[in-house]
Amino acid sequence: MGEARCVSASRLSFCSLMSTPPPLRLGLVGTGFIASGLLEACASRPDLSVTGMLTRRPPSQVRCAQPEVLTQSAERLIEQADVIVECSGTVRHATVLVAAAVAAGKPVVTMNSEFHVTVGSHFVGQGLVTEAEGDQSGSLAALSEEVRSMGFVPRIFGNTKGYLNLLPTPEDMAYWADRQGISIEQVTAFTDGTKVQIEQALVANGLGGTILRQGLVGPRVDTVAEGVERLWAEASSMELPCAEYLVTPQWPGSIFISSTHPTADPAALQYFKLGPGPLHTIVRPYHLCFLEIGKTLDRVRQGRGVLLDNSASPRISVAALAKTDLPSGTPITRGIGGFQIRGESVLLAAHPDHVPIGLLEDAVLKSSVQAGQILTWQDVDVPDSLALTAWRGIVERMGKGANPA
Repeated sequence: MGEARCVSASRLSFCSLMSTPPPLRLGLVGTGFIASGLLEACASRPDLSVTGMLTRRPPSQVRCAQPEVLTQSAERLIEQADVIVECSGTVRHATVLVAAAVAAGKPVVTMNSEFHVTVGSHFVGQGLVTEAEGDQSGSLAALSEEVRSMGFVPRIFGNTKGYLNLLPTPEDMAYWADRQGISIEQVTAFTDGTKVQIEQALVANGLGGTILRQGLVGPRVDTVAEGVERLWAEASSMELPCAEYLVTPQWPGSIFISSTHPTADPAALQYFKLGPGPLHTIVRPYHLCFLEIGKTLDRVRQGRGVLLDNSASPRISVAALAKTDLPSGTPITRGIGGFQIRGESVLLAAHPDHVPIGLLEDAVLKSSVQAGQILTWQDVDVPDSLALTAWRGIVERMGKGANPA
């Protein structure tokens, strides 16, 4: 007799147990908080196996739970993996790695909204490149799928922050970086608002939305309900849903989507504790970063496609804005997470010559800029890179008239 085949639904679970697929091999890009956390999380997921972890530092200088997986070879990392997980937090480095993975036909899962909102549109349609659930932007995309499946129509995609200081000091950031176990650059980008601007620009682009104004509104409130009421006063007149955030010191790091429902009985929605309408808010009071990346990896394995990308035709970018007066000749080693520059969401059509903050690495000012000024390509020299080339291609395709030089 021939080999038995799984042909009946009654035998599906038994046959699945008899043919357990091999673990999904992961190549991690980065060795920081997210990558290290994912490496340790995989210990409880026998269906996930880390075959490589790319570092630009000598492996002997990297603290790693499994030092045997460390590598400095991108080629080896990609060759040995089924999926590349990019979580370096950089733009320039990530662009090179994503391009190589796409060229090799490997799907890419990222926790790097900085990459997406700067150059991610360049890769749309070239392969599977998706942001992961776990950071607020990816978690909002997952929640959007859920609420849309129930017939809701999203109007506000919301993110919450506990604290905001547009001009944090190096001393304060060093203290909080040490206390929280993350880099100074990360804690600075969180504190000065650059990170939430990036996340919500990605949400707006990827989920078909827009922004209410440059830099977002971001009201400081005691509750999400209070914040939604204030945002709805402006958002109700918008044709597109908006991406926004609230500063809510008493709330945990949350996401929320405020929606209308065209057909559900208002009495039923009120019974479900969603209020009288017309706007109904669903809050998810957590996002668990690297612990949730596995859900997106499951999505990739199941062939369910992209969770979130920046779209092929983005409306929103995150411009570099001077925190203080800066003279001509000032070097800018790093824009995101630095003390000279922060990021603000802008409409591409309104600021066609802006410099995306994600491209500001090892740059030099060509002219003096004032505090609060958006940097243009006439103000700064940015070194050539694959990321800069990708941005030029996006701008040319969009026909927005920018001239990155």
